[in-house]
Order: sequence, then structure tokens, then C-alpha cells
Amino acid sequence: QVQLVESGGGLVQPGGSLRLSCAASRSISHVTVMNWYRQAPGKERELVASITTYGVTDYTDSVKGRFTISRDWKTVYLQMNSLKSEDTAMYYCNIDPPIPWGQGTLVTVSS
Repeated sequence: QVQLVESGGGLVQPGGSLRLSCAASRSISHVTVMNWYRQAPGKERELVASITTYGVTDYTDSVKGRFTISRDWKTVYLQMNSLKSEDTAMYYCNIDPPIPWGQGTLVTVSS
């Protein structure tokens, strides 16, 4: 089974940018949909962005115009611009349907 490792999180000021990476243990070219999720403290995990093998993307309304998801044969990326405090969360990637969750990467947006 493929394993996914997220990285790229950190502390950033409001308005700043981060690029998250999700590295797979083997090729994900055959995986139809790859997703980025996030879970803020005290809240349920939510789907943030999706991308298909054909490059079709979808975003939750709160990040449209600010986040961009992309993928290659072994990695999924999430470019996050114009970050806001409400983007603070643990970010996870997963396939669709989901496999066991990885450790995630923490994004903290604060001045």
C-alpha cells in the first residue's frame, strides 16, 4: 500500500505563502484523485483541495483564488498564498478513497 508523507508546514505571517508537499512511497500516476485536507484545533477534518489525473482541480470556497494544488508522478503539492489566521491547521494529503492517515504537516499563520 502506498504511504504518504507531508512536509513544508511552518509558521508564517498573515499574507505570507507556503508550499506543502506530499511525497508518496511509489508512483501515484494511477491514482485518480489526490486530496489535501486540514484539521484546525477543535474542528473536524475538512477537504481543502482535490486534483485528478487529468489535472482537474477543485477547492473549498474559503481557499479559492489563494491555494493551488498540483501533482506529478510521485508528489502532490499545495501552494498557499495570502495566508490567513483561519488557515492555521494540520494539513494532510490522501488518496480517494482514503488510506490510513499520515502525520500531517502543521501550518500556523500568526503575526
